[in-house]
Amino acid sequence: MSRADRPSSSRVVRLADWAVYPALLWTAGLFAVPLGIMLAVSLWRRVGGKLQADWTLANYIKFFDRSFFLEALGNSIEVTLIVTVISVLLAYPLAYILAYRIPKRWQKIALIMAILPFWTSYVVRSYSWLLILSNNGVVNWVLLNLGIVAEPLEMGYTRGATVLGFVHFFTMLLTLTIYANLVQISPSYRLAAADLGASAIQVFLRITLPLSLPGVAVGAFITFVIAIGDYITPQILGGGKEIQINQGIMLQIVRSANFPMAAAMSMILMVVVSLTYLLFARYLKMERV
Repeated sequence: MSRADRPSSSRVVRLADWAVYPALLWTAGLFAVPLGIMLAVSLWRRVGGKLQADWTLANYIKFFDRSFFLEALGNSIEVTLIVTVISVLLAYPLAYILAYRIPKRWQKIALIMAILPFWTSYVVRSYSWLLILSNNGVVNWVLLNLGIVAEPLEMGYTRGATVLGFVHFFTMLLTLTIYANLVQISPSYRLAAADLGASAIQVFLRITLPLSLPGVAVGAFITFVIAIGDYITPQILGGGKEIQINQGIMLQIVRSANFPMAAAMSMILMVVVSLTYLLFARYLKMERV
């Protein structure tokens, strides 16, 4: 091929630009447009069973004026933070063992075992935990037969049950994200630190932990986003005794058909998630450079 027949760099750039358009259209059609519609509806009002485009902030004012809306948001944030912290504390040692303590030939089998919870339906897992934790469940049956308790413990339909159901799922998810980051750390860093006289704890605190924080940050952020927006687990394991923001949104739709209020609550939840991302990006070096 002669030099004249070769495609110019400007032509290659133009072709690359065209290749981006389908992704932009997909993002606009399935994210930007629905988000814009939801924002517009959140500024409407429901009067006499009908929606009126009054373009008012009344729904947002109502949200911050009613204590039960704020309580629902607070419950969601509290549960999500508890789940995220516990999942990280459980997942990091598991990921560390997978990456550095299990021989290479067994790591694939260990990873398959780690992802087994993902093969079970989300609803099935939640109901399985409910059967275990209920008054007639396995745990109470064992405790009663051993004489440890005189009457069944209230473990189902509680915040603890919701947290346990979440942690069961997200611990494995975090394990995979942290493991993927740990195996990318060059062994030469740890070997060099050890040659310079660093102890095993010093190597971990000064080399392994700082370099693995991006994986922790990604996993923790994914955990936060999924957990704070989850409706099934709190509804099944929590039993509706402690309303969270996602359940409040569903109640506005199912019981009141108040779509503007539900949209406003969804936008507030979106703001919380966005602020969380900015927090992770700033302090855990996830920002784009």
